[in-house]
Amino acid sequence: THHHWDHARGNEELARLCPGLRVFGADQRIGALTDTVTHGQELTFGAIRVRCLFTPCHTSGHMCYFMWEDDSPDAPALFSGDTLFVGGCGQFFEGTAEQMYTNLTQILGALPKDTKVFCGHECTVRNLKFALKVEPENEMVKEKLAWAKQRDDEDLPTVPSTLQEEFLYNPFLRVMEEPVQRFTGQTDPVEVLRRLRTERDNFKKPKERPNPPAMLAFDWGLFSPFLEKQ
Repeated sequence: THHHWDHARGNEELARLCPGLRVFGADQRIGALTDTVTHGQELTFGAIRVRCLFTPCHTSGHMCYFMWEDDSPDAPALFSGDTLFVGGCGQFFEGTAEQMYTNLTQILGALPKDTKVFCGHECTVRNLKFALKVEPENEMVKEKLAWAKQRDDEDLPTVPSTLQEEFLYNPFLRVMEEPVQRFTGQTDPVEVLRRLRTERDNFKKPKERPNPPAMLAFDWGLFSPFLEKQ
């Protein structure tokens, strides 16, 4: 989806271990990139069809991937990287509120509502705590937060959600709703989104947890030598 290390750091290692491996993306900063894709381009892998959706903002080269199978009873899937999260959206590191508004409303928001959302990070509980601050009377936020806390306590995933669900509790998809506008003090949807992102960035920070050994191995650069010994 994008070049950040926590999404693409292993590309070079995989390419070395699997000669001929193809790496698709829209940003030349993506390691071991072999195939550059563009907005609206469609790819086929067996029965799976993939539509590339360009969503710049979190990074200037961010791409989401919408996947489905023709004549399949299964719902389509969206791999949204760091653009759309369960209950939230990505930070605007290399883009603007205008871009994210387009991404969320005209590109991703226009997909079928039963689309399953597979995002790049499990930050659901914190996202929904912020959503509850924005809309303290929203029963869907309360229910989803209680569910997410239970899943988190049991070390179970909260991903995927669906687009239909996101429109009920994700404040970044609810910029036209009166309670969200009241919270931000804005009525223009782009300005609502901009204020939401600022408020979310300043939302109370979580307590740090010790890094698991695997993350320490990444931090210390031990991952590659370990693989080379196999």
